[in-house]
Amino acid sequence: MTRDDLIALTPDVLAALSNRGLVKRATKEVDAGERPTLTEDADGAVRAAYPDGVTVTLPPGGGLAAACCSCPAPGVCRHLLAVVLTYQRAHAATTPSHAAAPDQPAAPDRHAVPDHDTAPDREAAPDGATAPGRDAGASGRADVAGGGEPWRWSPGDVTDEELAAAIGAPALAAAQRRRRRGYTAVVHRPDAADPVPRVELPTGTVRFLVPRQIGYARGDAADDGGEAIALAVWACRTADREQPDRPEAQVRVGGAATATDHPALDAAVALAADVLLTGAAHLGSGVAARLAAARRDLDAAGLRWPLLAVDDLAGQLEAYAARGARYRPETFAGLLAELPARRRAVANSGATPPERVLGTHEPAETPLRRVRLTGLGARVREGGGEVGVDVVLAHPAAVSVLVLRRAYPVTGDGPPTGHELAGRRVTGTTLGALATGNVVSESAVRSAAHRLRFAAGRLARTTVTPGAGSWSDLPPGLLARDPDALAAELAGRPPRLLRPRTAAESVRVLALGEVRAIGYAAGEQRLDATVTGADGGTATITATHHGAAPGVLDALAAALDGTHGPPRFVSGTVRRGADGLVVEPLAVVADAVVVPDLAPGAGDGRLAGAVDARPDPVAAALGTASALLAQAAHTGLRHLPAGFPDRLRATAAGLAGAGLDRCGAALSGLAGALGADPGEPAVRAWVDAWIRLSVTAESR
Repeated sequence: MTRDDLIALTPDVLAALSNRGLVKRATKEVDAGERPTLTEDADGAVRAAYPDGVTVTLPPGGGLAAACCSCPAPGVCRHLLAVVLTYQRAHAATTPSHAAAPDQPAAPDRHAVPDHDTAPDREAAPDGATAPGRDAGASGRADVAGGGEPWRWSPGDVTDEELAAAIGAPALAAAQRRRRRGYTAVVHRPDAADPVPRVELPTGTVRFLVPRQIGYARGDAADDGGEAIALAVWACRTADREQPDRPEAQVRVGGAATATDHPALDAAVALAADVLLTGAAHLGSGVAARLAAARRDLDAAGLRWPLLAVDDLAGQLEAYAARGARYRPETFAGLLAELPARRRAVANSGATPPERVLGTHEPAETPLRRVRLTGLGARVREGGGEVGVDVVLAHPAAVSVLVLRRAYPVTGDGPPTGHELAGRRVTGTTLGALATGNVVSESAVRSAAHRLRFAAGRLARTTVTPGAGSWSDLPPGLLARDPDALAAELAGRPPRLLRPRTAAESVRVLALGEVRAIGYAAGEQRLDATVTGADGGTATITATHHGAAPGVLDALAAALDGTHGPPRFVSGTVRRGADGLVVEPLAVVADAVVVPDLAPGAGDGRLAGAVDARPDPVAAALGTASALLAQAAHTGLRHLPAGFPDRLRATAAGLAGAGLDRCGAALSGLAGALGADPGEPAVRAWVDAWIRLSVTAESR
């Protein structure tokens, strides 16, 4: 029998199961004729023998994880990879429709998938989901005869019997217990650009690397015993039934109907209302005990995102009490609005599942299996008597971004610069090497907010090798080639007030076409560059000088004007602006990887060009209104001066003049709710106004 699963293993899949260096080494050995002798058993097991005595056994089912090699190397070794490559070449002539050369994807035959609504061969699963038969697909999308588009499949086609065979009965039973409690997931369906289906679970991400071969499914969380794979398959079944045509589906699987009663959240919302009425400027010391109680109760209730919001609120109040620079009135106001916004979304049963709004079932930390990370640069920040560095790393297997945060106190010698911090050591290497390198770790731990730490321990291992900016291998969920398409993707996200509170959620890599213009706004100490994407579209790369990284603008200008060779990629935090996509850069890849925040220099370089400072009346009106609401939160609604309602009405008129009538009406409503003793109606009006302004600013 022909092992279709081995033939379907492309170089990218083999790299995901091992690493790209091993795949290249195994390919060179096979090309040089260093091939093992293969034999096949009647049950499909492939056995290989090398001249030096090394033997490999590849049993059917279970993927490469079930393989056995007599060499001492752990995991998927080069011998095993060479067996796969040799098997593919041996069968290339006899099964041309399946053959996959080492440098191109396989295209195994696929059976036709009938329409989702008319598929007759289906049976009910215990949770009411549908378990498809082997001759029917659940994706709701017709396959292409002859395997022309092998990515058109759904993991929901996998039966529970196949799951049990792949992950074992104990893991399946554990997954069934979890399903009875209920869970949420985000199902990302495959397409031509990203042919690997993936499912985001509260405990991690599962990817189905080979079509219809459940043994090659891979989760990024360590020690889950295969439970996550079953949960991901059931999530795909639910998505296929409820949202068959959406490329990204948020679903809830199993469990009873979601309760809307959350006493811990209600208490946190009430605390936020009291803080808003009193104001940061007038709070007494008693609020600390209430904040601690709210954090304890939210943690006990498993409401991860409100808990992190209260953590940040406490941090803002501590910074203000210490007169620290970390306190920002706008940040403080946004936190006071976020808690009631999340509560409203749950009570009103919005489009986003409540579990996604509240972060229920999100573990505080998740140990990861052996991971490979790619440095995407770093951001330096200063405030509160310390200078911090956020090293940003891509986790391609999970199509996500992780942040390693380090903070250093400011001494009498003054704050260290980003270039000085680049040499600080962490986990056996430097921050600069992490920001640009390739990381392989067996000790990585991810928090719910996608913060990264490396666990200490004698057996824990983390290695860092220099990176050359080979970012073309990143998955489409992280790598964008058209800024206009990326801006449209950002527009489809839920409002920031309701999204999961994950660090660097808006970090992407943009493949560059050309740099059209570079300009410097001297008054704002800001550098702007207009660039095109590799597939068209335009974006603006913008950076502002700050004392913790004095060389940032000079380094960015040099990287973009070709000093280090033609720029090919830029990583950074992306957002939508009035004129399209805006990128706040973390790193630029040319012939070298340049991290502007960690670059040397005193900021005394001469920057040429000018920035087109066209007025933006809409942005100005929104900014003025947000600042006024932030001032109200800082002062406290009960302590506002007598003329504040008039200022609100004047600002409302400015919003209406810019075409933002509803935003203006929200401010006018707040002005009318303020009185001698503002209470709950004033709090509700202030929250309404902040939400309206925030969502409007995001939607531009």
